[in-house]
Amino acid sequence: MLPDKKKILRSFFYAIKPLVPRCWQIFLRRRLIASQLKKVSEIWPIFPGSEKPPTNWHGWPQGKKFALILTHDVESELGVNQCEQVAELEIEYDFRSSFNFVPERYHTPQSLREKLIALGFEVGVHGLNHDGKLFSSLNIFAERAKKINNYIKEWHARGFRAPAMHHRLDWLYLLDIQYDLSTFDTDPFEPQADGVGTIFPFVILYDDPPKKIVELPYTLVQDFTLFVLMQKDNQIWKQKLDWIARNGGMALVNVHPDYMNFSNNKNKKDQYPANYYRDFLKYIGDRYRG
Repeated sequence: MLPDKKKILRSFFYAIKPLVPRCWQIFLRRRLIASQLKKVSEIWPIFPGSEKPPTNWHGWPQGKKFALILTHDVESELGVNQCEQVAELEIEYDFRSSFNFVPERYHTPQSLREKLIALGFEVGVHGLNHDGKLFSSLNIFAERAKKINNYIKEWHARGFRAPAMHHRLDWLYLLDIQYDLSTFDTDPFEPQADGVGTIFPFVILYDDPPKKIVELPYTLVQDFTLFVLMQKDNQIWKQKLDWIARNGGMALVNVHPDYMNFSNNKNKKDQYPANYYRDFLKYIGDRYRG
């Protein structure tokens, strides 16, 4: 649970965000992250102790060395329009992923969802409308959960990720899901920066009603943070992937189709070359295939 002061600041941020030009949002966030980097070097990009396996951990199925999960949060119509290009890129390297859509922020064509599923991809739900208010109160969450569950059923989805990585794991029993993606091992740059401190999945158990949900924290920094705000390349991804593989953990990444530039045109301030992702997929395939 967020302290009251942080909740107030977060509410204020989302209230004024629509009034601040996108270029200024990015400029201010870049300055903030630059000021944070040295202060968080001991807990990011690797959180000490996060490599310790859970109690009674028996390893991955079929004796695999580690797990790799590719996920995408689609945040705008531009992202929707680029989903097929992202899917084609992953198919080229024999990968599949999940695409998480915001049901009431833009139109998600049924034909796109069905095509992705037919190609072996998965479709999930990414909040409801991405306004930063999903977890404002239990009553608000409960009301929105009813609508979210309708989309989960309609889309045949099994997974959920909250916008901006906001989370209240004790409320997720209201969602008809098998797994949640709304946390991370360590990410001090997120609005709600309380990481779960592990590179392994874990199970959340609820008593009333009896239920369990698998939590899958992302363990590789988000593309927007790394490429747009930090203005770095994909070396941090590769280095941490290797560390996760050595420790038998789960490498889970969240890539946004919205911010990928597939053309040779100059990148916009909130975009990065799609080749960063292509090169990462190639690296995984070349180094860890099988």
